[in-house]
Amino acid sequence: MRAARSGTKDGLEKTRIAVMRRVSFLHKKDHSAPILTPFPLIEKNPIQERSNYKFLIERSYLDSLKRILQEYQRPLMEAEPRILSVRKIRPIFFRLWEIVQCHSMFQIALASRVAEWDSCEKIGDLFVASFSKSMVLDVYSDYVNNFTNAMALIKKACMSKPAFLEFLKKKQASSIDRITLYGLMVKPIQRFPQFILLLQDMLKNTPTGHVDRLPLQLALTELETLAEKLNEQKRVADQVTETQQLARCVSDRSLSKLLNSEQSSLILCETLIETVYGERGQVLKSKERKVFLFGDMLICANINIKGPPDISSLVPVGPKYTLKWSAPLQQVQVVEVGQEGSQTKDALYQLGGVKRSSSSSGSGNGSIFLGPPRLYQELQELQHDLSVVEQVTLLVGTLQGTYQNLNTTVAQDWCLALQRLIRIKEDQIQSANKCRLRLQVPGRPDKSGRPVSFTVVFNTPSPVSKISWVNRLHLAKIALRDENTPGWFSAEDAGKTKAPFWCPLLACRMPAFTSKSQEYKAALHNPVQCALLGFSAASTSLPQGYLWVAGGGDSTQGQVDIFSLNRPTPRPVKSLQMGAPVRCLEYVPEPTPSEDAKTSPHNSTGVGNTICVGLDDGSILVYGSMDTAAQCLVTLRNPEGCPVLCLKHSGNFLFTGLRDGTLMVYERHHGGELWNQDSCRKVTVGSDPIRTLLALDDSVWASCANTVTVVDGSSLSTQKFEVHQDPMVSVAHMVRAGGGVWMAFSEGSSIRLFHTETLEHLQEINISTPSSFYNPKGQKNMRVTSLLICQGLLWVGTAQGIIITLPVPKLEGIPKITGKGMTSLNAHCGPVDFLVGLSSSLSPDLLKRDSMVEGHDSACGVEDRSDSSSQESLQQPSISAQVDGKGKGRSGVLLQYRLRSTSGLPGRPLTARGDEASDSSLESLEHSMEDGSIYELSDDPDMWVRGRSCERDGVKRNRVTSVAVISGGKGFRRLREGSVATTAETTLMIWQLPLTV
Repeated sequence: MRAARSGTKDGLEKTRIAVMRRVSFLHKKDHSAPILTPFPLIEKNPIQERSNYKFLIERSYLDSLKRILQEYQRPLMEAEPRILSVRKIRPIFFRLWEIVQCHSMFQIALASRVAEWDSCEKIGDLFVASFSKSMVLDVYSDYVNNFTNAMALIKKACMSKPAFLEFLKKKQASSIDRITLYGLMVKPIQRFPQFILLLQDMLKNTPTGHVDRLPLQLALTELETLAEKLNEQKRVADQVTETQQLARCVSDRSLSKLLNSEQSSLILCETLIETVYGERGQVLKSKERKVFLFGDMLICANINIKGPPDISSLVPVGPKYTLKWSAPLQQVQVVEVGQEGSQTKDALYQLGGVKRSSSSSGSGNGSIFLGPPRLYQELQELQHDLSVVEQVTLLVGTLQGTYQNLNTTVAQDWCLALQRLIRIKEDQIQSANKCRLRLQVPGRPDKSGRPVSFTVVFNTPSPVSKISWVNRLHLAKIALRDENTPGWFSAEDAGKTKAPFWCPLLACRMPAFTSKSQEYKAALHNPVQCALLGFSAASTSLPQGYLWVAGGGDSTQGQVDIFSLNRPTPRPVKSLQMGAPVRCLEYVPEPTPSEDAKTSPHNSTGVGNTICVGLDDGSILVYGSMDTAAQCLVTLRNPEGCPVLCLKHSGNFLFTGLRDGTLMVYERHHGGELWNQDSCRKVTVGSDPIRTLLALDDSVWASCANTVTVVDGSSLSTQKFEVHQDPMVSVAHMVRAGGGVWMAFSEGSSIRLFHTETLEHLQEINISTPSSFYNPKGQKNMRVTSLLICQGLLWVGTAQGIIITLPVPKLEGIPKITGKGMTSLNAHCGPVDFLVGLSSSLSPDLLKRDSMVEGHDSACGVEDRSDSSSQESLQQPSISAQVDGKGKGRSGVLLQYRLRSTSGLPGRPLTARGDEASDSSLESLEHSMEDGSIYELSDDPDMWVRGRSCERDGVKRNRVTSVAVISGGKGFRRLREGSVATTAETTLMIWQLPLTV
């Protein structure tokens, strides 16, 4: 029985009733499959309740599959006269019977296990046994790959066979749930994501140490791996279908041949809205376009009528395309607002179909505001009013008398207020452009031979869509470089596997240390948000923050180089000299205050993010990580001066692994301040050096020789287990993913996987196999020098400078390796000294639609498709909406005033203040009783940087993550015949991955 049970009888009974209400077929009395008695064990615990619920939804899925066969396939096969020929019926329902067989067997086993729950509280092993079979992958793969073809056959039959269309309509009308054939047939494609969610829920409610814990994790891994393979096959099949559909509509034979070739690789396609603007920024017309991003070109196509509505309601009807234009990818540029001046003066470009010279376009300053028309008009009105008020201010200064509310100070405040409203309006226009993708596309030269380019404006469905397009365009150009064609190779199948687009791309490489005597020892990512980073720059630059690279040579000196990452290429910004060689680095985020501290008036911990530097002389330097100031805050030393080999933080503790096998544990001061030298405690792990530390949820793993010691994070109690049979081999590297830890050793080419809870050895991989293609003589000397897990890939760096990636699951299951390994064709000349992952989430301000403009602006994807001027496309915004959250940090003096004499007058209060005075409505303006001659001057930046209202906090926001990987080692070389290695200086190689949402 389970060691821990939670929940009450009353709560479980309510859940049972809810399940009964949601699953309608429970009320039927005739069940064809083995069933449960009415929840005989439902009162046991939440785990068993979920097992019962799993049985119910599995039967529901099986009933849907049988319904396809019984209500659609069988009547079509038995119909007289024939509605469809057998030759067309079989491809539509291809492999459906085999899927029913697989799940029938699984349901029988599941029903038997749930009925015997008291004697065997396990369910995860059933998933592993049922879905790890190759037959399941084959059956589902065939079904998924055939799905698009099946839908095409149904569509064609509906248009050519009226009897078949009528048959589908009658079946849908007679069903209780009125679900279509398409709705039933898409269920197998959606099945495994549902399985994964259920297993995650069961795993969350299964206590650590339970007998079903590891089987559930293994089951989650199997289903995630299966779902990933099916998703990839479905993605490839959809891309092939889209490409073929486009190729059939292209009249250019060379382009059609290129699209049909194997070299054609579709990266991204989406329906966008092309918008044409007038000279004053008004929308003249807009129309849907399908935009295709291939590996080497960008194509825009018109979308024709999709088909009769009666057919599209039963089955998705794919559109037909007409080619509008195509352009080589290298010649396509993303142009943001304010960048128009970068165009060459000799070039002509078209905006919205109107040809004009780049020197004469725009409004005075050479830039074109492509915001909504009303915002553009309001901006001009504010600029006009400001010029008038400035003239009034000059006239007020000539007054001979003294007046309470008519003086130079008040007039200057009017000017400040109008300047602030202009800034707000510009921000709103910029906000609207978060959904506008502007591309400069090359056109045909004019009669004089000058190059002509035209600017196309697409409105994307969301800011996330735009930032994805900018990122994919940037990476697609990187993929065309020599070092990425190809960049990866699968030695397991002699290079037959083509590296997909999401494979890491070598973005750049650069030297690190200026001194050649320095050698890499460690590196880390110091994430720091850059508030000045623009919208598109955020999607093309590396993850925000700084890269710290540390090392030391044979001398007694060490060095730390700091690189800025807020651009596509790292930029060195600072170098720190150390008194001893650096052995390790550790990034420690700012401690989270306790609940009591949060409620106290002084809730600040006083310490921000810090970086700990371990030196060869036994000292630990703690630096502040804010920007590049890198001030040393405190120095910790161990009495023996034993070299610090590794550092790891866990909670309020800093764990330090020393060369003599001692683990030093430092604790923070009360209140979350820096670590206290006096509170240091020692834990003896062994007599050999502690080479690496790994922090888990509530413990720290410390490696010593061929054993690993698990140290409790609070009590510091220890548990030791052996991970290698050879006592002369030590654990050199450890990385964790989900419920497993991968380990690499000081000798040999094998890496091993261990369970984090049972400490069981689960898998062993020999990494010399995938890399032996390039180093057949060095297999015996192959050794792992670095490990990293990032974005579902296990990165392995070797002593030969070769980098290998192995796919691992991303969820909380067991990170077993089931896919093919890929070897990078870009390698170092010496050992890969380190692999460090860079990851940062883009600022939410970049992704949200700040203003009300997005909700009403028709140009954001929902505008009227007519060609008339859209003056009414934007409603008049409220004053509070204009002001909310727009008080950006700006230097200057804040003038505040309240006037008794204007409290009853119409119009909005004209003030430079951010919130209070401008938040009132037009109808009700109330000012406090204050003398207008008294003014408050404020330099407080908090008065300028005001927090955004919390009314949208409940809205779900997308999280976009930027990811990159950096390797360090001696020199650079390409693994191919005739390649020449570069100099042996220390080199950084930076790989960039696509943004993830």
